[in-house]
Amino acid sequence: MATNMDAKLFHHLEQLSDKLEDKKQPVAIILAAGHGKRIKSERSKMLHEIWGVPTVVRVAESAAKGLTSENQVIVVGIKAEQVAETAQKKKNRIFVLQKEQKGTGDATREALNALASYKHIEDLYIFPGDMGLITPEVVKSFKKRFEESACGMKILTGHYNGDPLDNSYGRIIRVPEYDINGKYSGEDKDRVIEIKEHKDILAIPEDKRYEVEYNDKAYAFTKQELIRINEYNTGVYAVKYQYLKKHINDLKADNVQGELYLTDIIAIFNNNHIPVGAVSVEDDQAVIGFNVKSVLKEMETIARKNVWMKLRDIIFIEDEDDFFIADEVVEQILELDKQFPSLDIEIAKGVYLSRGVRLNRGVRIWTNANIRGNVEIGEGTLIQDNVSIRTYPHQHMRIGKNCVIMRGNIIKGNLWIGDNTRIESSVNMTGSDEFPTTIGNNVTIKGTTYIFGSTIEDDLFIEHSVLKCKKVERTIKKDGTIQPVRWVMPQPQGLDIISDL
Repeated sequence: MATNMDAKLFHHLEQLSDKLEDKKQPVAIILAAGHGKRIKSERSKMLHEIWGVPTVVRVAESAAKGLTSENQVIVVGIKAEQVAETAQKKKNRIFVLQKEQKGTGDATREALNALASYKHIEDLYIFPGDMGLITPEVVKSFKKRFEESACGMKILTGHYNGDPLDNSYGRIIRVPEYDINGKYSGEDKDRVIEIKEHKDILAIPEDKRYEVEYNDKAYAFTKQELIRINEYNTGVYAVKYQYLKKHINDLKADNVQGELYLTDIIAIFNNNHIPVGAVSVEDDQAVIGFNVKSVLKEMETIARKNVWMKLRDIIFIEDEDDFFIADEVVEQILELDKQFPSLDIEIAKGVYLSRGVRLNRGVRIWTNANIRGNVEIGEGTLIQDNVSIRTYPHQHMRIGKNCVIMRGNIIKGNLWIGDNTRIESSVNMTGSDEFPTTIGNNVTIKGTTYIFGSTIEDDLFIEHSVLKCKKVERTIKKDGTIQPVRWVMPQPQGLDIISDL
């Protein structure tokens, strides 16, 4: 019986869900119900970030782009509400709850239940939600190979390049060229017989061959042959909907864990003469999943290296091991590179550039500057060390051309800075939704200065001042110079509660 809490959760997931496009487009099923006990975190494994983006979001985005279809079913379970809210409501996306963690087969069955009312679904693609390095290119290639095959199911595989004894992945056992009687296997050759888990291989006696049947032919492998198989299951599958829908309930939880394993569907398909194939990914790093923090860190390092490889000959990055440039910013830089023969953008050690940041030619950003939010930086502008610039998601900031933002400054919110403006050290400027801040062209602001919700006209000099919701007008003195602003402070408050000791 569903509890009141369950009812609220189901209702919330329904509110976040849309309808699929029922016109034969592929459907991605993303398995994001697990918590990941080994990651040792209160946060769901699916919400840990790879290069600034939660892993479940990365998988969903790559699946949508690679399949050229927005149709998605995201299966959530542990921390379901947080995972769904992070993934967000999107066109043609459905959220499905797996109430109990009963394995990948059960999670897939829950997804199929959500598809029951659709009439024109053909191909399904199943992804683990923790595969945060998978790219649209990998998905696109996998889709092409599946569509070109005569298989009812295709498995995306990787290759383990280390010591075979250290390979704990499930091995892909394919049909050899000849059976145990020396007969040619024909068109069955290279079809997938099963996925054999590492621990089960180790349990085989040394003096006994492992025998298995496929299409009425027997095949045999020694224990060492199985150990040396370096092709492993990544957990990514393509499958014909009609076959999976028909046979999903044939899965049995006859294992110690009492769970339904999707890999068991291979034997069921083979017994029903539905061919199962496999295709290897070109880049094994793209199909890494994580269960522990060390692997998560390794994936972050790979993501950084991938960005470095894209940008290393386009802009200057001082330290390839210590920077962050969000994917969106990377793509913007690559587009700039198509437009101009040179960019002359420089990124120093420890710089952080979030999604929403836009750079232009000649921008230089020095050590440990942190820029987050919707911030556009004009051509030739210099951001010095330890500057903090940020906006909330709905806010926008523009810094003009040939500006200098000096060390340690803090600039936040809805704010516009004109061209050729110089913000010297120890300045704090903020613009709110109600009171944005506008700084004109050719302005100099220096000293311990705080500006909030104010408008500063062109050509002004401001020093050691606090300006809150003020307009500062450009005023020319009799000698032709522009009146500067110095030592402007608000009236003190609270003097009545301060006394000498």
